[in-house]
Amino acid sequence: MNMLKGHREVHRHFHEGHEEYCCYHKDFHLYHRYVKWGRLVVFLFNLSLVYLLLKWIGNQGIAIFFAVFISIKEILNLSFLWRLEKKIFQPMDQLKDAVDEIAKGNYDVKVDYEITNEFGVLIHSFNEMAKKLQKSEEMKLAYEKNRKDLIANISHDLKTPIASIQGYIEAILDGVVSSPEKNSKYLKIIQHNAIYINKLIDDLFLFSKLDMEKLDFQYQDLQIRSYMNDLMEEFQYELEERKVQFKYIDGMQSDHLVHLDGKRIQQAIKNIIGNAVKYGNEECLSVCVELFMQDDFAHIQIKDNGPGIPKDRLPYIFDRFYRMDLERTKDLMSTGLGLAIAKELVESHGGNIMVSSIEGQGSCFTIMLPVIR
Repeated sequence: MNMLKGHREVHRHFHEGHEEYCCYHKDFHLYHRYVKWGRLVVFLFNLSLVYLLLKWIGNQGIAIFFAVFISIKEILNLSFLWRLEKKIFQPMDQLKDAVDEIAKGNYDVKVDYEITNEFGVLIHSFNEMAKKLQKSEEMKLAYEKNRKDLIANISHDLKTPIASIQGYIEAILDGVVSSPEKNSKYLKIIQHNAIYINKLIDDLFLFSKLDMEKLDFQYQDLQIRSYMNDLMEEFQYELEERKVQFKYIDGMQSDHLVHLDGKRIQQAIKNIIGNAVKYGNEECLSVCVELFMQDDFAHIQIKDNGPGIPKDRLPYIFDRFYRMDLERTKDLMSTGLGLAIAKELVESHGGNIMVSSIEGQGSCFTIMLPVIR
């Protein structure tokens, strides 16, 4: 909010200074007025001169010669002045009005022109500048909205588990809990909420660093097949412990170098698989990861047989704090930042992430990382 207020203040001071400056520099408008009205006066004067020549000079041939000469000169002069106004003064007037709009903070301006001289190039450059300023202003407004939404979501997400912890602690302190079993249950709920708060803070810290481009990456040129083989062994052990069927397919014919931070890509893959586990079926959940090459990109495809994602929600799943259905999460609470973080991490490597899903059949996330040629 302060940033936008300061932005408007700068525009106000600039506009006031601009008007004050224009008050003492009216040369352009004076010249334009002269060209616009002076040519009419000059034309009438020359017309009168021709009339007098025809009337007073005795030699009619000489009079006609001078009259034709003056008429041709006047026609050329009028043509020159007309072109001068059309190609210079009128575009400059439009440009001045557009600059005044920019000074007021209105970036949605465009100067229409059909000239191909230097002023045409200048106006084209001005239109491009106005377009970039408009885009920059829209980004600032969107950033401000995202910041407000982020604060609101953080407040909501922290308030719920903190209120739960406070309630259970008060119940224990007030002696409401009579049996050791109930006391143990309450303590586990408190621990569960404390773990969630800690995870939320970690995700927020990571996401804020990504958003401000202040996260340190330790890039290395790694053989993607070797890297994925080692990483999938870790995931296989972890998922089998949680009764999840896991399969890894290496579909590459040869190894390729990829410039990446192994820890960050692991985190992106972990967030996607973790999302599949949290929202997946209670029984017979399976996750399949496949590695293959396509169009100079190493593709990491992660498929699950979960409930899938509704078509109307598919465009929003990479938005921060977006959740499909809180009631579906089982043993872990979702922070709503996992997929947003995964997307940021992959794009920081010059890659891309896509998703496709069919309700009732599962989802497929594809991470694409550029290989070194």
